[in-house]
Amino acid sequence: MPGVPQRVFALPRQHSLLLPAVINPFVHDLKLTKADTIKCFLLGIILVPLRGIFLLLVLMMMWPVSVMITFRQSLKGAVEPMTGWRRIMHKRVMTFLGRLYFFGMGFRVVVKGKKASSAEAPILAVAPHSSFFDAIACIETGLPSTVSRSESLEAPIFGRFLRCVQPVLVSRKDPDSRRNTILEIERRAKSGGHWPQVLIFPEGTCTNRSCLITFKQGAFVPGVPVQPVLIRYPNKLDTVTWTWQGPKSARLLLLTLCQLYTTVEVEFLPPQIPTEMEKKCPIKFAHSVRAVMAESLGLPVTDHTYEDCRLMIAAGELTLPMEAGLVEFTKISRKLELKWDNVKKELESFANIACSCKGGRITIEEFAGFLKLPVSPALQELFTLFDRNGDGTIDFREYVIGVTVLCRPANNEEVIQTVFKLFDIDEDNCITQEEFSGLLRSALGVCDLDVHSLFKEIDADGSGHITYDEFCSFALTHPEYAKLFTTYIELQRYQGLQGEELDFDASLSECCTASHSNHQEDITSDKKDD
Repeated sequence: MPGVPQRVFALPRQHSLLLPAVINPFVHDLKLTKADTIKCFLLGIILVPLRGIFLLLVLMMMWPVSVMITFRQSLKGAVEPMTGWRRIMHKRVMTFLGRLYFFGMGFRVVVKGKKASSAEAPILAVAPHSSFFDAIACIETGLPSTVSRSESLEAPIFGRFLRCVQPVLVSRKDPDSRRNTILEIERRAKSGGHWPQVLIFPEGTCTNRSCLITFKQGAFVPGVPVQPVLIRYPNKLDTVTWTWQGPKSARLLLLTLCQLYTTVEVEFLPPQIPTEMEKKCPIKFAHSVRAVMAESLGLPVTDHTYEDCRLMIAAGELTLPMEAGLVEFTKISRKLELKWDNVKKELESFANIACSCKGGRITIEEFAGFLKLPVSPALQELFTLFDRNGDGTIDFREYVIGVTVLCRPANNEEVIQTVFKLFDIDEDNCITQEEFSGLLRSALGVCDLDVHSLFKEIDADGSGHITYDEFCSFALTHPEYAKLFTTYIELQRYQGLQGEELDFDASLSECCTASHSNHQEDITSDKKDD
């Protein structure tokens, strides 16, 4: 359409890098109406003291039982499963007291499906993981072994209860802990029913149950059948969801105790048996099990993971909104071959640009301000390449993709040398401020361009001219400029081609006119001859 600016380059968007179905699965916005507040207050006056006394009595019964079960029971070295009276007390008495404890908290547990035996499914995968109350799934599955941090064993009272399930321990101090944990899970899973089942929350962190995030591979590495276990909280008021952005645990516990009852559903799906391909590739097996669980729950899947939570915390420390750090780390790291440290570094660069804007999104004016350049056609084209969803702003996810896919490939030695030669008009292997500002004015189409601050930043030694080493060093740490200049060069080529087409059309028109005139003359001369 005439008058409507057309993009010069239409960058194809990979569907694999489009936005996730759920933007932030780590936020829970608990809003209590006035009626909810009054109801909680009135019920709490009666229920909280009664439940507190009841829970204390149950804990007083659980404590000596757990001490008896774990007496002289080692958790380190060659650990063997409990047998005899210990196992009976663990499976029968502790499970009963655990159910009594959650009953005292007001939980009404609905169990669906049938739990498989240890021989049928050595591993139980529970999802979605959204609360510390998910321990109910451990009770309803008969207190199987879990994966837990070694520090948790030192917790008063509950550390002793945890010892009863003989957890697979993860240590932050041991550099081989991850490998040893997987080996121990595999050893127990392949014991032929000798060990109790191992229960794992494969998401590895709490979400708001709006989707299933990436499953970690630990439960799927052994290549044995896995039984999916679904957990739901179908309550009108959600007082259980405990995730990275939302109410604190103490508030959720108090609100839950103030409810008349809280319903939780635990559903056992049929065991999933891995194919030969899935035995060799735990990631495929994890995806397969997650797909089955997501279909039963009616939820989408996303590629968020615990690393996204770490980026959220880092974003908060950089005074950005926490959700600005969400990038679907699993997908981004796999597709773009980035490690967490690389993405964290890009977050710091993003924060330098976005620190002045609210909402953690960059507008074209802020983008131009960061580059110390005015808004121009070349800059607009670069901004459009970053802005993948076309909303006129760049979020951190778009920034990471843009820098990695667009800028870094453009930021090679050949491009840097070409751009340096463009600036170095007199070919003396250094760029003066006049040469620098002259080309930038031409490139950006701005007559009164002030480049003093940008020139000073590149001129590291303050000598008044930029050497190739200084130029190269700056370009390598600021890949946006490389893409800006390659975009400018492409724009020049495009306009040159457009000009050639116009010249060609004009020439063709002249040729046709001349040909037509010659043809008319030929006809006239023929008539004269006749």
